[in-house]
Amino acid sequence: MIKVTNTLSIHEDELEESFIRASGPGGQNVHKVSTAVQLRFNARMSPNLPDDVRERLERLAGQRLTNDGVIIITAQRFRTQERNREDAQARLVDLIRQATERPKPRRPTRPTFASKQRRLEAKGRRGDIKKGRGSQGGHD
Repeated sequence: MIKVTNTLSIHEDELEESFIRASGPGGQNVHKVSTAVQLRFNARMSPNLPDDVRERLERLAGQRLTNDGVIIITAQRFRTQERNREDAQARLVDLIRQATERPKPRRPTRPTFASKQRRLEAKGRRGDIKKGRGSQGGHD
């Protein structure tokens, strides 16, 4: 079990890991050792995620979400499979933890009387500046 919050955890059976070759620099070793990890988590089929968390998670995942509802996280920061596995799992846990936070509802506010006055005064000043740009009437 991977603990996400006090009330939410995901089973390790829900995670599917595959090791791939990392891209980028690293000399000869990078071309023959598969140290990068591709972690797959099926968010839509997970029995442990509440519906509201699942919706927010899918929105937060963005490009990492497939059409089937699978979140794919690729970790290749480190040189060992074990550290890349831990990194990928930590990133997934962070993503789910963000999804558990409910957004604060927006309360519409009204502009204050003073802010309305300031806005109207600024509009008036701007109008006066523009009026002064017109033709000066005295050419003939």
